[in-house]
Amino acid sequence: MNNIKSKFSIKDLENLSGIKAHTIRIWEKRYNLFEPNRTETNIRYYSLASLQKILNISYLNANGYKISKIANLKTEEIPSLVKKISEDSDSKNHAVNIFKLAMINFDQTLFYNTFNDLISEFSFKHIFYNILVPLLDDIGILWQTDTITAAHEHFIVELIKRKILINIDHAISTSNATNDDTTYVLFLPDNEVHELGLLYTNYEIINQGSHTIYLGQSVPIDSLKFLLSQYKKITFISCFTVKPEKDYINKYLAEFNKKLLNNTNNNLIISGRMTAYIDSEVNPKITAFNSTKDVIESF
Repeated sequence: MNNIKSKFSIKDLENLSGIKAHTIRIWEKRYNLFEPNRTETNIRYYSLASLQKILNISYLNANGYKISKIANLKTEEIPSLVKKISEDSDSKNHAVNIFKLAMINFDQTLFYNTFNDLISEFSFKHIFYNILVPLLDDIGILWQTDTITAAHEHFIVELIKRKILINIDHAISTSNATNDDTTYVLFLPDNEVHELGLLYTNYEIINQGSHTIYLGQSVPIDSLKFLLSQYKKITFISCFTVKPEKDYINKYLAEFNKKLLNNTNNNLIISGRMTAYIDSEVNPKITAFNSTKDVIESF
């Protein structure tokens, strides 16, 4: 429990809630919504209870409640109202906030209970695109701004990964094979470890009845060459989030083409932010997309 973050700066509250620090200060003074504490050196900080409250206030405000009306609510009435609104609507913002709290507290039970509530109402696909992807986007910003540690990020990513793997197992056990003669090989290049999008792509391709080989993180090009002797038509799928680096990406693709695509029926599909650095004259056997969703919709 010592790893749980319990003290938050006003900048942390801004990053986690999306409400500007200046606005939080105004609300604090005008409506007495928060009671910040002070360190021995007189630096203001906020408690976990204050974080929970600002997340709830942010949610109510986004759903049309004026801050003056929220301020008139009793402290115990705020979470009850949030729960009621979230139950009456497809409320992705509330679920994202709850997952953030689970992450901050390293609370696996809260994550699972929230996920189970969602899956009782929505498809896994809906949850992934409408809740987990926005959550991951927010987490990236929180990590960059030092609001959370790498441990927080790894904790929530591993829980999400576990859910994708469970759904992959279910898809494998229930899928019907098609006449598609393509084998889909999913991998990440050397030193690339951001695999949630690729894992989810694997789930969707299995769901459509196709054969996949999932190789995961940090796979060298040369280790893929053996597959050429085993399969006549391969669609390689990868995600370039941080690797290959922008100065090397076109050299990487040229090597990939030479060793795995030339004089074959194979092709390569890639997505991720590093694809922005690919030369405009793209090899016809290589297709780049902006996102995982775009890759899946191309099938």
